[in-house]
Amino acid sequence: MIHKYLLPLCFLLTALSVTAQEPKNQIEEAIDDREALSHFRYLASDEMMGRDPIRPEINLAARYIAEQFWKYGAKEIDGAKDYFQNVPFRVSGPPADANAVFSTQTFTQGDNMLVLDGGDINGKYELLAAGHGLDEDLKGVDVSGKMLVVKVGAPDQLSPSELFSLGRKKLRLAKENGAIGVIEMFNAPTTPWNMLVTYLNRTQLTIDQNPDETQSLPYIWVKDMTGELYATVNKRETTSVSLSVSGKTNRQIQGRNVVAVIEGTDPELKTEYVMLSAHYDHIGVGKPNSEGDSIFNGARDNAVGTVAIINAAKYFAKHPPKRSILLCAWTAEEKGLLGSGYFADHPLIPLQDIIFNMNIDNAGYNDTSLITVIGLGRTTADERIAEAVSAFGLTAQSDPAPEQGLYDRSDNVNFARKGIPSPTYSLGFTAFDEEVAKHYHQQSDRVDNFDLDYALLYWKSYILSAQYVADMDEAPFWFPGDKYEEAGRSLYGKVNDND
Repeated sequence: MIHKYLLPLCFLLTALSVTAQEPKNQIEEAIDDREALSHFRYLASDEMMGRDPIRPEINLAARYIAEQFWKYGAKEIDGAKDYFQNVPFRVSGPPADANAVFSTQTFTQGDNMLVLDGGDINGKYELLAAGHGLDEDLKGVDVSGKMLVVKVGAPDQLSPSELFSLGRKKLRLAKENGAIGVIEMFNAPTTPWNMLVTYLNRTQLTIDQNPDETQSLPYIWVKDMTGELYATVNKRETTSVSLSVSGKTNRQIQGRNVVAVIEGTDPELKTEYVMLSAHYDHIGVGKPNSEGDSIFNGARDNAVGTVAIINAAKYFAKHPPKRSILLCAWTAEEKGLLGSGYFADHPLIPLQDIIFNMNIDNAGYNDTSLITVIGLGRTTADERIAEAVSAFGLTAQSDPAPEQGLYDRSDNVNFARKGIPSPTYSLGFTAFDEEVAKHYHQQSDRVDNFDLDYALLYWKSYILSAQYVADMDEAPFWFPGDKYEEAGRSLYGKVNDND
C-alpha cells in the first residue's frame, strides 16, 4: 500500500529534478567550448592592440561583437543601426603649458592644476563662486560671462566615477547658463591628487556634450585641499583669475556601444528586459615591460566578460526566457564609464522597462571555486543567482573588498543610480591581493595564462543566472534600505512595499 503512493511521488521528484536540470543541460549543449574560447582568443589578441577606445582597432572589436549578435539571431534595436549605438566622443590632450594666477597664488599644469577641457586661452576673467555648480546652485544666479568656481563633486558623491560624471554635468549647465568656463576646486579625500595627475595629465576621452560644436568651455581642476581658495572667491576677496593655456588639443571621434535584443516568450513579461552587459574596451598600448611587451590585452578585463555576452546571445536566441534579454557591450568603461553612461542618459529601451542589469567587469581572480558578485546581498535576485552558480559546482560570494568601492566603479552604477538593480558578476577573488594585482591593467593579462576550464564555467553559470532572473515570477528589486532603493521606487512607480 505504501509503495502504491510512493511510486508516483518518486516519479514526481524525478520529473522536478529533470526540469531543474533542463536549462543547465541546454546551456552545456548550446555553448561550444572551442567556439567560445575562439571568441576569447580573438578579442584579447595582439591584433586588437588593447582595445583602446581612442585607437581604430576598437572598431574591429565592435564589428566582431555585432557580427556574433547577427549570426546567432539577436535582433537590432531601433536607434542602433547595424547593432551600433553611436556615442559622440571628445578627445582632449593636455596643454603644452598652462597656469592660473589667483591674486598672489600661481597654479601650474601637472603640479597643482589640470586643464581637462577647452581650448587655448589667455586673459583675465571674472570669477563667481557657485557652490557645487549643480542645478540648485545656479538657480536664480546670473552667471553670464563669468568663470565659475565650484566645489568638486557633490557632498555625497565623491567617488572617481562620480567626480567625472558630475564634472560633465557641471560643464553642460555652465554653458547653458552662459558661463565662460568652470574651475573646480579639488579637495576630495577619495583619490590622492598625485594619482589624478598621473591619470589625467594625458589625453582624455569624454562624452561630447555639443557634437555640433568644435570648441568646449574651459574646464580646469585646481588643487585646494583646505578649501581656502574657494572661500576667498566666495567671500569676494578674490574676484578674478589670469589664465594662460597653450598647446591644448581637442578632436571629435565616434564611439560605439554594441546592443541587441532577444524577445521573451511570456505575453506579458516580454515587455520587461533583463540587461546583460560588459565593457569590451581596455587600455591599449603603453611602454614596454621587462619582456618588451607593450600591449595590454585585457583578457580578464574584460574580454572574458564580453565573451559571456556573446555566449548569452547564442544561447538565448535558441532558448528565450520569459522576459526579453537586452545585450549590451559598452565602450570606454576604462575612460570613465562613458559608453554605459551615454546609454543610461540616451536609452534605446525605456529604463523603466529594464528590470535588472547583470553587468560583468573584472580585475582578475584568485579562487576558481568562486563567482564574486559585487552587489550580492542587495537585491531579491540573490537566491536565484546563487542557485545558478551552484549548479555548475561554484559558490557565489559577495564583495570581499568593500573598501575598494567596486560597486560604484563599474558600468553597473550608471544604471543603479537610475534605480535599476545592477550587480556585477565577477571572477572569483577573496581579496584584492598580489595574485589579482599582478595582471590588473598589466601586459600580462592574456589568455595564455587564464584557466580556460574556469572561463567556461564562468560563462555558463552567468547564462544560467540570467535565465533564472529572467524567469522570476516577480521582477527583482532592491532590498529595503539600499541606497539606490528610492531611485528604484521612483523609476518603477513603487509607492509602497506592495507595489
